[in-house]
Amino acid sequence: MVSIGIGAIVLETLGNRPVSAGAFSLSQYYDLDGIEQEISYPSKIFQFADHWNSVKVTYSGTSAGNIKQLAAIEGLPGPGNIDCHFVICNGSGGMDGQIQKSIKWLRQWPGTSSVGRNKNAIIIRLVADRNKTYPTEIQISRTEALVDTLSRKFNIPPKAITYPNNWRQ
Repeated sequence: MVSIGIGAIVLETLGNRPVSAGAFSLSQYYDLDGIEQEISYPSKIFQFADHWNSVKVTYSGTSAGNIKQLAAIEGLPGPGNIDCHFVICNGSGGMDGQIQKSIKWLRQWPGTSSVGRNKNAIIIRLVADRNKTYPTEIQISRTEALVDTLSRKFNIPPKAITYPNNWRQ
């Protein structure tokens, strides 16, 4: 009876807020690599704390895809030419929340779209178009964890982190 009473109090406290993207299983998280492992790089390449000074999160503009598929959609010769450092999949083309590293990240190269504006921006592309396909809860969670880890590792201040205008709506 006590647990039922506590459960009722918790539910009452939560109110009538709807679940934003439906239910998901925590077991999906166990199939994904840890964030620290995702930002790792070959040991022969060194990262310097002052090399990266901002993070930019963007949408892919597609309802599905992974790093290879996005490169093909953009008419690029291969995934090594994609203009971002990370792609976060939505379950259509890769596991929901899967973080894929690009060659630009592995070689510590700037994104070409950031050259001229900020060549030291880490670019994260989230597979979603925000018109038909919204980011999943797992994508949002993994994106925020990745951004948090990158900002701590490279001393990137919150004001240097940008999300799309309609992030988390």
